Amino acid sequence: MSLLKCKQYQGILRRLFIGATCTENYDLVVVGGGIVGAASAREMLQRHPTLKVCLVEKEKQLALHQSGHNSGVIHAGIYYKPGTLKAKLCVEGLKMSYNYFDKRGIPYKKCGKLIVATDESQLGRLNDLYKRGLANEVPDLQMVDAEKIAEIEPYCLGVKAIWSPHTGIVDWQYVTQCYAQDVENFGGTIITNYKVNKIGETEDNSEYPISVYSTSGKRILTKYVLTCGGLHSDKLAEMTGCSRSPRIVPFRGEYLLLRSDLNFMVRGNIYPVPDPRLPFLGVHFTPRMDGSVWLGPNAVLAFKREGYTWGDFNPIDLMDAVGYSGFRKLAVKYMGSGLQEMWRSYWIRSQVRELQKFIPEITEFDVERGPAGVRAQALDPEGNLVDDFVFDRGSGKSAVSQRVLHCRNAPSPGATSSLAIGKVIAQKLTDEFKF
Repeated sequence: MSLLKCKQYQGILRRLFIGATCTENYDLVVVGGGIVGAASAREMLQRHPTLKVCLVEKEKQLALHQSGHNSGVIHAGIYYKPGTLKAKLCVEGLKMSYNYFDKRGIPYKKCGKLIVATDESQLGRLNDLYKRGLANEVPDLQMVDAEKIAEIEPYCLGVKAIWSPHTGIVDWQYVTQCYAQDVENFGGTIITNYKVNKIGETEDNSEYPISVYSTSGKRILTKYVLTCGGLHSDKLAEMTGCSRSPRIVPFRGEYLLLRSDLNFMVRGNIYPVPDPRLPFLGVHFTPRMDGSVWLGPNAVLAFKREGYTWGDFNPIDLMDAVGYSGFRKLAVKYMGSGLQEMWRSYWIRSQVRELQKFIPEITEFDVERGPAGVRAQALDPEGNLVDDFVFDRGSGKSAVSQRVLHCRNAPSPGATSSLAIGKVIAQKLTDEFKF
C-alpha cells in the first residue's frame, strides 16, 4: 500500500474514532469546512508541520453550502477596486488555483469570459471596468469589438466587450475535498457532524484553555481557534463577545438551466456590464464542467440561512435579517430592483428577457428551473455591502478574546482566492498567536 493511501485510510479511521469520543486536544481548531476553512487549515499545516490541527464541520461532509452551491467560475479579478485585498488575492488566487489544479490533476476548463455591452449607453462603464482590470494586473485582458464577440461567442450580440481569456470553470466542491485530503495527508484531523454551539474557556486545563462544544455535547480542547463560518460567521463571532456587525444576511441566487440540446450556444462565460447603482451583478451565462449551462442568477432574500427554495423557512433566521437596521436600509434603497428580482424568481419569462439581450434566440421554452445557491452577504448597520475581508477578535483579556480569530467575511470570489486567502490567514494566525 502506498504511503498516500495509507495516510488517507488513517484519516478515515481518525474521523470515526474521534466521532465516538468526547474530548481531544489540539493546537488549532478551524471551525467551518468550506473552501476557506479547508484552505487555511491546509496552509497552516504546510507552514507548521508539527502543529496539531483539527477542522470541524457541522454537516456530514465538507463544502455543502457556499463552496458547493456556486457558479463554478474561476475569476480573473476584473471587478474589484484596485488596491483592495480582494483584488490582490483574486489575481494571485487565479494563478495559484491553476497551478494547484495542474499539480493535483483536477479537471478544469479555461473557457474565458466576455463582459458584454449590449448598447452604446454601457460603453462608459465598460471602459471604466477595463481600466480597473488593467490596474489589477488581470492577465491578457482585451477590449474587443462586435466582430470579435461573434467570433468568440457566435450567438451573442454586443457592441463591445472585455475579453478575459484566463477566466475558467471548475468544480469548487471537489477542489475543497482535495484541500481536505491534503489536510489529512499533512497530519491534520477532520471531524464532520460537529455543529459548534459554544466556544468558551476551559476551567480545568490551562494548557488547552479553549473548549469548542458541539450541539451533541462533545467537547474539543484547543490552544487556539480560527472560525471560517460563511453563512454563520457572525453568529460564531458573537459567541466570543464580538460585535454583531457586520451581520450576515442570506441572499438566494436562483439559476435557470438551458435545454441540453442548446448548450452549444454558449462556449464560455458571458457577463453583463455591472450597474454601480445596483447591489448585485445581474444575470449571466455560465457553462459547467458537466456540460450544462446555468443562466442567472437573480438575488432574493432567503428565509433561512441555508434556504435554497421559497419553502425553506426559519423564523429565527428571517427575523434576524429583517430586524437588522442594515437590511432595512438596504431594502428601502433598492426596493424597486428588489421587487423586480422577486418577480423574476416567480416569472421565468422576465428572467429570459434579460438573457435575450445577449442571446436573442433563447426563449422561455428553452429553459427550466435549475439549482440555487445562498450568498452570505455581510452588511453594516447603514445598509452598505461589506465588500472586503473582515477579521475580528473579542475585546478583553480573556482566553477566548485572546486566542480566537474570526474570518467574518471572505466575499466572492472566495473560491478563486481560497489558496491566497489561506496564505493571508495563516500569516495572520502565525503573527497574532506566535506559532
